[in-house]
Amino acid sequence: MDDSTDFNPKARFSYLHMKYLFFSWLAVFVGSWVVYVEYSSYSELCRGHECKNSICDKYRKGVIDGSACRSLCEKDTLYLGKCLSAKPNNQVYSGGWGDLEGVIKCQMEEVPHYNLGAEMEHRKEASPFNKPTKGTSVEKFKEMVLSHLKTKVGEQANLPDLVSLVFSVADYNKDGLISLPEARSMWALLQLNEFLLAIVLQDREHTPRLLGFCGDMYVMEKVPYAPLYGISLPWVVELWIPAGVRRSMDQWFTPSWPRKAKISIGLLELVEDVFHGTFGSFLMCDVSADGFGYNDRHDLKVMDTRHIVPEATFQKAMRERRCDTEEDCLYGADCRTSCDLTKHRCTPEVTQPNLAKACGALKDYLLNGAPSDIQEELEKQLYACIALKGSAEQMEMEHSLILNNLKSLLWKKISHTKDS
Repeated sequence: MDDSTDFNPKARFSYLHMKYLFFSWLAVFVGSWVVYVEYSSYSELCRGHECKNSICDKYRKGVIDGSACRSLCEKDTLYLGKCLSAKPNNQVYSGGWGDLEGVIKCQMEEVPHYNLGAEMEHRKEASPFNKPTKGTSVEKFKEMVLSHLKTKVGEQANLPDLVSLVFSVADYNKDGLISLPEARSMWALLQLNEFLLAIVLQDREHTPRLLGFCGDMYVMEKVPYAPLYGISLPWVVELWIPAGVRRSMDQWFTPSWPRKAKISIGLLELVEDVFHGTFGSFLMCDVSADGFGYNDRHDLKVMDTRHIVPEATFQKAMRERRCDTEEDCLYGADCRTSCDLTKHRCTPEVTQPNLAKACGALKDYLLNGAPSDIQEELEKQLYACIALKGSAEQMEMEHSLILNNLKSLLWKKISHTKDS
């Protein structure tokens, strides 16, 4: 027999041994890399102790004050729990405040004024609590707030009532006076779109309640069920799941159809609330499932309002934005305008109204499992809604008609059920 065909057990063992060592080393390397990345990401995103220390230091020095300061800095009855941050400069935590469950938000990064390319809102200044200055009268502070709100939400809003609402929130101890530390906290908070919208919509059922604040840290009511639909998976698993399978999986983790209908009506009502409301008009620039949740009664709640921006602020920013293609005129995921190539500037008007974006987010959610007797009509109305173009103001009649028809169709189907 030819020697070349002899089986060499030692060589075979050596090969298997090397293969085993290689894959063991590879597994250790990949595992270590994943742990390092996760730890680095967590340490950057989750700096709650820094936020608390910074806020409490300023509170103890008498720079700021607010309804949550004593609980956070003296009594320790307000605590930061699980880290929910998605960005380093916007610290978000679940937490408890006595018997209340809340979501605590704190601004960390210090960058100058407007960041039009990213957040489209004021960020921290080098000294975020330096306004108003010592000696500023209440009347002068009111003028500051009025001027700021006029810039943010436009002159069409009921500005005097909005100023009164801001002052009622700032006067947390209800003594009829606004102290300098209270005023400084409120001024810092008013730079944030999310906080402003919380005040504007605080009496509407689709916005979590504002529970308290201290400096530019604030506490919102916790939304029990989020996101609107779907399931959260580790990013490593996400990489291996095809987009089509992922969409199907998301639809498995939803409430019953009548409850989905009620939640959807809530989103349509939110569109009404933010479009030409008492305190101005707002644009919904990221209408995705991640930004919404619901409570035990299946009332829709907004989870993240950072991308619901005042229309006046949006239009001003877009007029100043340079563009070479239409893609340069996109803010968030959903607010797009066109590019005027003669001036290389973005136009101020959005190409798609809030309602069309809301219907796009609800299409698969509502059609999946819809009762057969309304399936065809519901699909027809949703596609007519998604096809809306131009600003809502330009098509107010058609916008209102489609909105009312959709709400009526859904209410009619669930009005006799316990879910309504």
